[in-house]
Amino acid sequence: MKPDYDLIKQAVYARQEDFFAGLKEVMQINSVKADSTEDAPFGVGPKQAVLKALEIAESMGFKTKMVNNAMGYAQWGPDSSDYIGVFGHLDVVPEGTDWDYEPFDLTEDNGVLYGRGVLDNKGPIMSNLYALSVLKELGFKTTKTVRIVFGSDEESGSADIPMYLEKEPAPLYGYTPDCKYPAVYGERGVVGIDIVTTFSDDSLNQIQSFVGNFDRSSIPDTLDVTLATGEIIEVRGKRSPSNAPDMGLNTITLFAKNSTDEARFTGELATYLSWLADGFHDKHDGSGIGAGFSDEDSGSLQLSPYELNLTENQAILSLSIRYPISVTEEEVLEAITSHLVLDSELIARRRMKSTVFDRHHPMLKTMQKVYENCTGQDGTPVTTTGATYARSMPNIIAFGPSFPGQKGIAHNKNEYMDVSDLMKNMEIYALTLAVLMA
Repeated sequence: MKPDYDLIKQAVYARQEDFFAGLKEVMQINSVKADSTEDAPFGVGPKQAVLKALEIAESMGFKTKMVNNAMGYAQWGPDSSDYIGVFGHLDVVPEGTDWDYEPFDLTEDNGVLYGRGVLDNKGPIMSNLYALSVLKELGFKTTKTVRIVFGSDEESGSADIPMYLEKEPAPLYGYTPDCKYPAVYGERGVVGIDIVTTFSDDSLNQIQSFVGNFDRSSIPDTLDVTLATGEIIEVRGKRSPSNAPDMGLNTITLFAKNSTDEARFTGELATYLSWLADGFHDKHDGSGIGAGFSDEDSGSLQLSPYELNLTENQAILSLSIRYPISVTEEEVLEAITSHLVLDSELIARRRMKSTVFDRHHPMLKTMQKVYENCTGQDGTPVTTTGATYARSMPNIIAFGPSFPGQKGIAHNKNEYMDVSDLMKNMEIYALTLAVLMA
């Protein structure tokens, strides 16, 4: 039986007030990863957020379960190990500074919702819970089981996934609402590397301290450098997510470029900074260091320097690299190694191979049709530079929540989502689930 689109859409928007009230409860929990405890492996906050979501799900009449204190799920349908899974996360990155709104709350201002996690990923995964609740209240008859699964460690490596899979089977198929539209059938490979350069002279002594807001998830936008002379150089850029370096202004490479242009330093430090400026500043595709790979499905390689640490005789540059699905990690590292400077060593710290889902799977056809119906936009499946639960959880892909053209929002201050966009997500997810469950 074909779902009644108009009826579902009407019911979705009738739940807006209720949805935002429940989302606000989850948003008010500081769920940044913290020290592990006996019953909270990723800190008390992330677990509390999961428990709150399960409490809301129970009030809707769903079966709920906490798995290994790491993930929890709300289930509707026949009690079976064969299920459609929707996997989102309630942990968030640190709030950062200079917010105009309370980070750990849900604030609406002129049709826009603000708060840490409203986009990444509390808003989207909670919209799926409420979408499922809408179908339940409409008396929708399902032949398949659906689980809305709430994670607590996606931002720090997805260690919650293997803990879930210790106790529960993987889904037959499903998605994570933690990327973009249309449906994402492939995610690029990711490798995090350190380039350790050892200096044979004492030129690093020209810098007394080198302090920036370095974090793997973002392009740094502040850097304070104290020289041996006592002079302080303040470098200010523009913060952006590490998977959108072109939207930011990286203070590491900006400092290198300015220092090289002004011939500020001498010796091997000058050589190093010139290499850093020439190879990385505004060259986000890896072409500056011999790694300009690309393919038709993925586009160009993406490279993000996110940290530079200086010691007495070493510089350690940390990079996050997202490479096309047709390219191997070995090819990327070999290319970069051949373009190192001075006495340098490349060390791989973090590895995630690319993942590709069957483009002809019926689920993707459903997603394309629903997305096109709800938005009037092309729903042809795409690939992404992001890293989601789809890399760790078998049989799922990424689907939403960001619409084409929406980038660089998730990890910044004043993280936001338009009311209309969040409700459009709930509409898309409700109709998608209705078709998949029928």
